[in-house]
Amino acid sequence: MRILLVHNFYGSSAASGENRVVIDERQLLRSAGHEVAEHFTYSDTIRDRGLLPVIGAGLFVPWNPWARKEVRALIRRLDPDVMHVHNVFPLLSPSIFGAASGTRTAVVNTLHNYRTVCPAAVPLRNGLACTECIETGSVKPALRYGCYRNSRAATIPLAAGVALHRGLGTYGRDVDAFIALTRFQKSVLVRGGIPEARIFVKPNCHPEAPRGIPWQERENKAVFLGRISPEKGLDILLDAWVRWGEDAPRLEVIGGGHELERLRGSVKFAKPGRVVFLGPKPVGEARALLARAKLLIVPSTWFEGFPLVLSEAFAFGVPVAASRFQTFEELVETRGLGRLFAPGNPEHLHATVSALWADQTALARMSGLAQQESQARYGSHQNLARLHAIYERAVENRRAQPRVNDPEFCLTRMG
Repeated sequence: MRILLVHNFYGSSAASGENRVVIDERQLLRSAGHEVAEHFTYSDTIRDRGLLPVIGAGLFVPWNPWARKEVRALIRRLDPDVMHVHNVFPLLSPSIFGAASGTRTAVVNTLHNYRTVCPAAVPLRNGLACTECIETGSVKPALRYGCYRNSRAATIPLAAGVALHRGLGTYGRDVDAFIALTRFQKSVLVRGGIPEARIFVKPNCHPEAPRGIPWQERENKAVFLGRISPEKGLDILLDAWVRWGEDAPRLEVIGGGHELERLRGSVKFAKPGRVVFLGPKPVGEARALLARAKLLIVPSTWFEGFPLVLSEAFAFGVPVAASRFQTFEELVETRGLGRLFAPGNPEHLHATVSALWADQTALARMSGLAQQESQARYGSHQNLARLHAIYERAVENRRAQPRVNDPEFCLTRMG
């Protein structure tokens, strides 16, 4: 197949699982003999250039006619079988989905987050999961609360984009197949108005087949690995570790973010080394640190999509303790790969993790199950097979749907 990958890379100052998924899947597709072309944009191009470029980019978040035109020209020139879109924010906009109209090119969209139905992309408000915009089918709650970066002004273009493309029917008309990362995510997206028949579940994968470190050779440590921002719940984890006291195992915090320095200064232990902030690390080094751990802790305060660190932990045979949301119930608890605790509750996190840590036999058993799970569900072979099947369904859907030749939509039709 000839595939056009489209992605707006998030800024390099913060780790992004989405960016890594795009690179990994590109390599997998090429290794399988597919012809892969790219149309990549980079958020770094507008960062650190002053206020005007940021404002300019914000104006075109709902609809970017130049991005649409550029993608349209690429489709005409390359004639791909599939255009696989990952992230369109902030430089591309959902307008590019219609760039394939009137062509044979099927459009696939991986939904790494909830931006199609939630202006903030992360259904979270005041530290708690919130699906008000999804359940009501309206962006008014996001505008009222200023959900994106706690700013009404910053929320306006994102809310306008959700409302605009809902009104135009962009996702029902222009996207032939959506990829959700879990069954739970699919259910939320359906409630938000995405056509259920076009959503296919394909989890993130770990493209390598690493050799796990034997349990008896692991370090007596737990790991937090990810972006350090409020919704990741690191402050709750640190509170639990302080409650645990001198009996707590070593906790390695791997990752960067604007909260790092504040949290680094908030932890006080009588005995040094209980919590170690290692900062952001290259992918290979972060994975090596994770592989030597006996437990990964994911204290998120919202239900996430599919944190890439989960597939990495499973590949290395690292059990998981995570917040009790449906995502983690589906991926962790029901498969016996770890334990769940009440989100936002440091006391329950401490009680759950300390009890699990005390049962090393159970942890070792979970480690073995995690590696079996990785081999059965998250390997490169399974990922490629599922991805190819979704592409085929998208092509079938494209052929079955009558298409108007390259419509430039009149925005007044919303009225």
